[in-house]
Amino acid sequence: MSGDPTNRPVHGTAAGDPYVALPPTAVDAAASGPTRLIVAWPGFDPPRTAAALAAAVPMTGVPVWRVFLDLPGRSPGGLGSGAILETEAIEAYCAAVADAVERLPGVLAEIRRDLAIPDGPVAVAGFSAGAAAALLAVLRDAVPVSTAALVAPVVAPARAARAVEKRSGRDRDWTPHAVALADRLDLGSLAPNLAGRDVPTLLIGGARDRVVPAREITSLRDLLRRHGTGPVESTTFRMGHALAAEPGTEPRPPITEAVQVDTALTDWFRDHLATPSNDTAAPPQPQTAGEAAADTAGETPEDARHGAWSTAPQNTPRPGAVAGHRK
Repeated sequence: MSGDPTNRPVHGTAAGDPYVALPPTAVDAAASGPTRLIVAWPGFDPPRTAAALAAAVPMTGVPVWRVFLDLPGRSPGGLGSGAILETEAIEAYCAAVADAVERLPGVLAEIRRDLAIPDGPVAVAGFSAGAAAALLAVLRDAVPVSTAALVAPVVAPARAARAVEKRSGRDRDWTPHAVALADRLDLGSLAPNLAGRDVPTLLIGGARDRVVPAREITSLRDLLRRHGTGPVESTTFRMGHALAAEPGTEPRPPITEAVQVDTALTDWFRDHLATPSNDTAAPPQPQTAGEAAADTAGETPEDARHGAWSTAPQNTPRPGAVAGHRK
């Protein structure tokens, strides 16, 4: 483990998985309950690593630890590429999502020890394949979860592959075993398992996303609401699937789409995990975007992205969002 856990990013390994942990440096809010950390996973598309996701969506204004975990495995190509049509790629995807959830309790135990974080529920977040892992962690009750935020979650790998088939004119070569693995990760079919739980959930989609179309986000929102899983909100931005430029493995200053998503995630988690602080001390001198990326943490300055999610007027779209997106 490296880094100063008081105010600098911490880089470590837990149960064999690399992680980047950003400490709670927000000066205008404090944690309001027992949740002291957010666990987030990247995707098979940019950002593809914990360090790259931490740079893209650092959620600096959330006054709890944000721990970004690598997925245990990589795909030979992104989900929007022809690679998903190959058995090797879909098996790698399914193994990464399922293994991330299976390893989560052990990973968390080591991270709590490393960072001296007390036991309690966690919040979960993720992008694309990582969002599927986050939702699966809730569905399987892998650890106690207080709230979730999912960015372009792959609800059904088979549907994502079908979209690639239509665009490319190619057919899948999945083996029966690969088909069975993908079917087990059709998260919509598992949604009834959440009935009666109270896990507030935010779903974020892209109006130009060809891997997880916006209609999938809407359908998942409606499905979760129908099963009474707790408050579910959704938002859609004018973006495609990726939250970083290729190759998406190294920390870089965030692109516009990532800044929009980071704003929404920050607002959501502050609304559910934080309370305004009476501390009026001036915030520390912010780093430039280049300095933040050089830290491989992706921390961004404290700024106006800290307003609570619930305070935004219903009819006022956020910058870059599709009008009427908050539902």
